[in-house]
Amino acid sequence: MAQEKKDITNLNDIRLLVDTFYDKVREDQLIGPIFDERIQNRWPEHLAKMYTFWQTVLLGEHTYYGAPFPPHAQLPVEKIHFERWLSLFAETLNELFAGDVAKEAIWRANKMAVMFQYKIDHYRNNPTKSLI
Repeated sequence: MAQEKKDITNLNDIRLLVDTFYDKVREDQLIGPIFDERIQNRWPEHLAKMYTFWQTVLLGEHTYYGAPFPPHAQLPVEKIHFERWLSLFAETLNELFAGDVAKEAIWRANKMAVMFQYKIDHYRNNPTKSLI
């Protein structure tokens, strides 16, 4: 009998989500190389930052301090990359969790992807504009 999935309720759940998701990202032929090139040997630091980001966004525990967009502004990504990122994120969430917070995570990820894609396109077309 399949075990019933629970919702995201604590930092351990966030860690499971982030670790499982980024394992898939790193194995993905489309977006894995982009992440590996940018992050290189700093995966532990990146994952720690993602724990605090999602802990802040989903649990309301303010542990993330920073601006999420600037590190992404110069990435060589297009709509297809965002679609893959979202697909892997939703797949991971649906495999591991069920509930209102899990649904919110998918909603927020979609909103972030749309915003990041729009901003990246904007700055590519307006390179003299500040990122801030």
